[in-house]
Amino acid sequence: MSTPDSTQPRKALNLHRLREMQSQGEKITMLTSYDATFARLADEAGVDCLLVGDSLGMVVQGESSTVPVTMEQMVYHTRCVVKGNRTAWVVGDLPFGSYQESREQALRSSVALMQAGAHMVKLEGGGWTAETVHFLTERGIPVCAHLGLTPQSVHALGGYRIQGRDQAGAETMRRHAHELAQAGATMMVLELMPSAVAAQVQSDNPGLITIGIGAGASTSGQVLVLHDMLHVTRGKLPRFVRNFMMEGGSIEDAIRRYVAAVKDGSFPDETIHGY
Repeated sequence: MSTPDSTQPRKALNLHRLREMQSQGEKITMLTSYDATFARLADEAGVDCLLVGDSLGMVVQGESSTVPVTMEQMVYHTRCVVKGNRTAWVVGDLPFGSYQESREQALRSSVALMQAGAHMVKLEGGGWTAETVHFLTERGIPVCAHLGLTPQSVHALGGYRIQGRDQAGAETMRRHAHELAQAGATMMVLELMPSAVAAQVQSDNPGLITIGIGAGASTSGQVLVLHDMLHVTRGKLPRFVRNFMMEGGSIEDAIRRYVAAVKDGSFPDETIHGY
């Protein structure tokens, strides 16, 4: 596995570089980010991708789910993150209700995030979303898909549960992932699924950049909610989260430890799954 040269200043990451990292076996690191200050810290600590996640609804706003987050709020937080960032690849979440109505609605919402400074947009779910992904990528908008536990559908899924446990569920996940990759998605978050299923998704689509969260170590990279890995989140944390703040003496050190652990393969722990 190749490792980055920490003695050289980092150039701004782009899709070409991320694909190169994946093909060379270098793990890709991603953290959520909602404001300029933490975006700067994460970028300077070597995080490859910043996800302006609609998880801000729970982390920043105190909501019980991501569903109440609006498009206007996502645009605002994306602008904040972009102002603090220098080199990381920025992914902006399309919130609930901003892309389900039509492909044209998805395009308008994606344009708003891209104009706010995002490099890529993320949407949840499989099946019908493949057509939307194709529509967006044909128009020059890079798309990150999201399968497994999709928080915007948490009520339909019956809570925060591991997805794809049975054969039928795993096969559906693999089919949806392949459809999304064929439609043009270049990155895909795989959340809360058996590590074997995530490994199959990656092997089925070797050029796809897969980012795991509670999905084992076989993905191209990992993502965590920043506040979770710093252990400042109130309430129950997912079992797969590690307290990097306890290991480090500062927030920046904690983020650097997270980056190092993902890069060297010591995080995540394959034996820990679920919420």
